[in-house]
Amino acid sequence: MQITNQAGDQHQVPTEGGNQKQYLLPFILVTCLFFLWGMAHNLDSVLIPHLKKACELNNRQSTLIDTSVFFAYFIMAIPAGMLIKRFGYKNSIITGLLVFAVGAFLFVPAANTRTYELFLFALFVIGCGLTILETSANPYAAILGPAESSSKRLNLAASFNGLAAMVAPIVGSLFILSGTNHTPEQMAAMPEAEKAAYLLGEAASVKMPYIVLGSILVLVAIIFYFVQLPSMKATHTEAEIKPGFFSVLKFRHLSWGVAAQFFYVGAQVCITSFFIRIAQQGAGLDEKTAGYYLGIYGFLFMAGRFIGTFFLRYVKDYVLLSIYCVMSVLLCLVAIYGSGIVVIYALGGIGFFMSIMFPTIFSLGIKGLKSNTETGSSWLVMSIVGGAIIPYGMGTLIDMNHDDIQSGYIIPLICFLIILSFGAFGHKVKTVSE
Repeated sequence: MQITNQAGDQHQVPTEGGNQKQYLLPFILVTCLFFLWGMAHNLDSVLIPHLKKACELNNRQSTLIDTSVFFAYFIMAIPAGMLIKRFGYKNSIITGLLVFAVGAFLFVPAANTRTYELFLFALFVIGCGLTILETSANPYAAILGPAESSSKRLNLAASFNGLAAMVAPIVGSLFILSGTNHTPEQMAAMPEAEKAAYLLGEAASVKMPYIVLGSILVLVAIIFYFVQLPSMKATHTEAEIKPGFFSVLKFRHLSWGVAAQFFYVGAQVCITSFFIRIAQQGAGLDEKTAGYYLGIYGFLFMAGRFIGTFFLRYVKDYVLLSIYCVMSVLLCLVAIYGSGIVVIYALGGIGFFMSIMFPTIFSLGIKGLKSNTETGSSWLVMSIVGGAIIPYGMGTLIDMNHDDIQSGYIIPLICFLIILSFGAFGHKVKTVSE
């Protein structure tokens, strides 16, 4: 592996224990991106119950928030990979930040008109920006140093995504959720003018948080423009297969990784998207208190990332992934069959054990791809479309079971069993000829 700086000079990536100070600033900046897209994703967990109320939606319709964001990953993953190949990581990151910002600013007209379709379009644009960022930042963090420590490095960067999982629900609860809920009977009895004012006020509460988020994104894009970053390029031999979008799936572990990532993202989005609803229904909490508990869930998710990064010093990444999957399956059973506050404790535990899954699956999936790393990364980012499909299925199941939120958690349980298969044997790297 070689690093080419902006002046065109090349030098070898240092081995473990070598002088890596020149990579500290790039790694810090890229880590900031993990926090920013974590804010976007975890604000969606607040938006789902909020817009369900403000736009008068059912469970299935509310999951279209996730569908809009994660479907963008499927659409944009290939163009994002092409963008990286053509313009490099730095320019791709700047592009992703600006597209992300445009989507955030579109929340203003969506809220002003209380148009759910415009909210969905804004979220789709945000998803496009996130796709470019994640396709750029995940492999960049993974290869910004020795290959043997890529899982630890990626989990460390992703820990700040976990920090956002704690911060975003608290911000959303403070500035988006009103804490005011009316029953269908109360809404039906409300005068039309009063009802319209109430719903418009609920929708308007999203404007300021997203204006602030969009402004921060523009500022970060400007910082990236002026800061000099190394451009990572892989050397390859004639023995490697030529980079190709479908030919890269000949790597069996990548194909398994794509499937595992699909079901992981679906499981994570299911759990967070319905967290506030299950806290209200299963534990009897009010909307704002449930939002704060979602912040605690985010804290456990973040703690899991930092603790998991520490454990990776002593435990093989695929072994830790498998152990965490088993624990998540058991806690899903508690969430389904438990009652009261124990349900919230189970979900918090799932957050802890889910924490390392995305970065660990990603690093295992791109291991050994060399010149195919960018293409493999595009596939792994495309697989995030699981967050668009699986929660919609969960919402449909809940509606079919007369709004029984707990019954829907059988969906993430099945997802964790599939990820367990990847950790147990699907991760094994085999050459194309095998």
